[in-house]
Amino acid sequence: MYKIQTLDRISAVGLDNFPRDEYEIASEIMKPDAILVRSHDMLSMELDENVKAVARAGAGVNNIPCKDLAAKGVVVFNTPGANANAVKELVILGLLIASRPVIAANKFCNGLAGKGAEIATLAEKGKKDYIGNELKGKTLGVIGLGAIGAQVANTAIELGMNVVGYDPFLSIDAAWSLNHMVKHAETLDTVLAKADYLTFHVPETPDTKGFVNANTIKNMKDGVRLINIARGGLVNNEDVLAAINSGKVSCMVTDFAAEELLNNDKVICMPHLGASTPEAEDNCAVMAVKELRDFLETGAIKNSVNYPKCKMDNAIPKNGTRLCIAHKNVPNMIAQFTSVLGEAKLNISGMVDQNRGDIAYCMIDVDGKVEEDTLNKLAAADGVIKVRPIYA
Repeated sequence: MYKIQTLDRISAVGLDNFPRDEYEIASEIMKPDAILVRSHDMLSMELDENVKAVARAGAGVNNIPCKDLAAKGVVVFNTPGANANAVKELVILGLLIASRPVIAANKFCNGLAGKGAEIATLAEKGKKDYIGNELKGKTLGVIGLGAIGAQVANTAIELGMNVVGYDPFLSIDAAWSLNHMVKHAETLDTVLAKADYLTFHVPETPDTKGFVNANTIKNMKDGVRLINIARGGLVNNEDVLAAINSGKVSCMVTDFAAEELLNNDKVICMPHLGASTPEAEDNCAVMAVKELRDFLETGAIKNSVNYPKCKMDNAIPKNGTRLCIAHKNVPNMIAQFTSVLGEAKLNISGMVDQNRGDIAYCMIDVDGKVEEDTLNKLAAADGVIKVRPIYA
């Protein structure tokens, strides 16, 4: 019986994918095998040593101490792409409200309350103050062409926009998913100089924090409109406000409210609505549950942010053991494993080892049951972080 602790409200559609005769799920649970989380702050949490994995039902993992957990052998998963459609639709809304001042126009109309028969005439007369522009024919710059950025780019093409994307780490899958009319720029400055609209779809890291600042803004087209539905830390708000005051930036639509951004006619703030749809919550939960089940039941790792992708193509041998070993990415590790198993007279029927930076993960299929003494010897090997057996 696996034990799963939930730190936030997790979609029932996702939780229903746990077989209840094999899994116990609760918000308060002793010695959980894994944790499901959304936005709960785990940075200062003390985890039970029994925890083997954490799955974030969403893409961002800023609330999880991923590096520290990697050092303890705890695999952290996220759910890239599960909320992509919800975020994409909000970005498209951002493009529209950055172009057509419908929010201000709505406030104007509401201000006509009580005017009775005069409303139609006053509304018609006042509409000249709320003229906008069309998206068709304008150029959209998309910074980051992952699951969300690619969908935004494709939809913008369907709206008649010219789209220029920039992503130095463009994956093969993302490249295949892009509409052939999306132009891929070789340099960031190329996108900044051409775009009438810029939308950002990169994670917030030490390298990208404050990415939109005075230096990058000066390379942008005059009158550019900025859309940030990705991460608040990507934008230096003070620099953007200065650019708005100078006319360099026409407006910004952001999903990250801050004191300095409020009550500014050229800044539209939303309260982090990007993935706030029931469909996105369901999709993220379903994916997170699948990742945990695959890992706990077979040892497979997919969509981890702190461990390498790794899986065995074959099932665990009949009456056998699959050893899942988190270890440091240093020489002589495999030799230590095979030596211990050889001494125990255990035959290895399959093996795979993958690394990610200074962390590695090894899966070894053994014919027969690996006893506690052998597990202890493997765990004691120099460079081993954690050993977990899965018995057939």
